[in-house]
Amino acid sequence: MDPTETRLDAVRNVGPDAIALTLETPDEFDAQPGQFLKLVFEIGEQTHPRFYTISSPRVGGTFETTVGIDPEGDVSPRLTALEPGDSITVAGPFGSAYYEADSRSVILAGGPGVGPAVGIAERALADGNEAAIVYRDDEPMHEERLDDLRERGAFVRVLGEDETLTDAASEAITCADGEQVFVYGFADFLSAATDAIGAAGGAPDEAKMENFG
Repeated sequence: MDPTETRLDAVRNVGPDAIALTLETPDEFDAQPGQFLKLVFEIGEQTHPRFYTISSPRVGGTFETTVGIDPEGDVSPRLTALEPGDSITVAGPFGSAYYEADSRSVILAGGPGVGPAVGIAERALADGNEAAIVYRDDEPMHEERLDDLRERGAFVRVLGEDETLTDAASEAITCADGEQVFVYGFADFLSAATDAIGAAGGAPDEAKMENFG
């Protein structure tokens, strides 16, 4: 979809230094959980484009993206001042690391990568499929949604920043037919996740990965 103006429906806190933006879905917009968008914010007299990954299981009516707030950043600290009704320009979706009705989705997530993780897992369970999340972060986001996923039967492990991914990934990854592994996070997390997938007997080159930078 070409850049299109839409409206902000809601802003809510989802963890320390983390917010979720819920936007009204433009008429021509369609996407799957795990894809990412370009959002363009007008701050003062300047235009700031940023890329964020969809964190809602579906995009009908409204859709959500999760934003980690960098207190020293140029844009993200100002997003907490946004209010429902504010205009935001959206383009996309982009990316190939998204849910495609796999029979089992295993998501390794670091930091704000938990956004697409919960979106994919919720969609998978709603479709009658299986889901597993291994999430590493010292200040977890979306804890309520993670708890709900556990209660609904998903495998969920939350690790501290200094904990290894290997054991939890080995529990989550079954290497069964129809299983798809996803990885979302920054470059150092992707490196650790690649090693953990290999140690679990999986195929790192078949994992769908999104590098946040």
